[in-house]
Amino acid sequence: MILKNTSEIDIVRANSTKINDVDFENLTFGSVFTDHMLVCDFKDGKWEKPVIKPYEPFLIDPSAKVFHYGQAIFEGMKAYKDENDDVWLFRPDENFHRFNKSAIRMAMPEVTEEIFIDGLKTIIDLERDWVKKGDGNSLYIRPFMIAIGSGVIANPSTQYRFMIILSPARSYFAGEVKVIIADHYSRAANGGIGAAKAAGNYAGQFYPTKLANEKGFQQVIWTDDATHTKLEEAGTMNVFVRINDTLITAPISDRILDGITRKSLIDIAKRDGIKIEERSVLVDELLTAAKNGSLKEIFGAGTAAVVSPIVGFSCQDVYYELPKIENSFANDIKDKLTKIQYKQAEDTFGWMVKI
Repeated sequence: MILKNTSEIDIVRANSTKINDVDFENLTFGSVFTDHMLVCDFKDGKWEKPVIKPYEPFLIDPSAKVFHYGQAIFEGMKAYKDENDDVWLFRPDENFHRFNKSAIRMAMPEVTEEIFIDGLKTIIDLERDWVKKGDGNSLYIRPFMIAIGSGVIANPSTQYRFMIILSPARSYFAGEVKVIIADHYSRAANGGIGAAKAAGNYAGQFYPTKLANEKGFQQVIWTDDATHTKLEEAGTMNVFVRINDTLITAPISDRILDGITRKSLIDIAKRDGIKIEERSVLVDELLTAAKNGSLKEIFGAGTAAVVSPIVGFSCQDVYYELPKIENSFANDIKDKLTKIQYKQAEDTFGWMVKI
């Protein structure tokens, strides 16, 4: 291993690369990782110097608070390579700010911009060969933080580990997506941690999603915890509904994640004159629109899938098929966003950051 010292980050290079053993045309999302990872520990009230080192397992005490009290947060991001072999990040400042909002909510220390942003740029520059050109290709980026302090007393940890791992990716979802509208289980509650990217939010979704899978559906559209009358999120994504020619998405709240793809789609829609409303969508409103033909589209939006069209939904054991339309808002806005991400269209918003 070769140790390279910089003023900010130590780099320990792997002796060899795994890249030649990877079939980039047949990737299972999040299952293959690059040669290196970034690690930075928080101890004695401050962050230590980050190190980029070979990707490998690490030891942790069985009493670490991440196991017992769930102090764990993460972000999901992507890097893209254009036709000139330049590598770009999409709105990393938004991920940085949201990461620290999650940290505050989970009583964890905020990560500095030097560690988060400079760490991202350094490790992605080191792994730029893993970012492949072409539509659908990207490098999925997973910054995360866990509580590594030992002891099973129920209070926040005093020690944490921030890490960045990278995974080459293609499209997240394939095939048709059908959903069940939740009428019992909830993703989040008022005053809870739904707006944080906390690991426990996702663990809590697994069981009701498993029940939906057993009925032949891929995801659950979550509703509000109190009445189950308002649409909130679609699986792990923000949800959009098109009624006639109006696009509607639920407003951000304690229960709903401030999705970066979500806000980007809203900005594109506004720029292009699509009428968009940020308001609650009632389940009854959705059913009425489905019955009278004014419901045109439902789709999820998130980093992994970008946009995931929904072909039908079940509510109270009644299935509603969505119409197949040519002028799909989902496909149009997704195309415009991905063209910006792959530097195939002008970035009028200033979203892309060059590595």
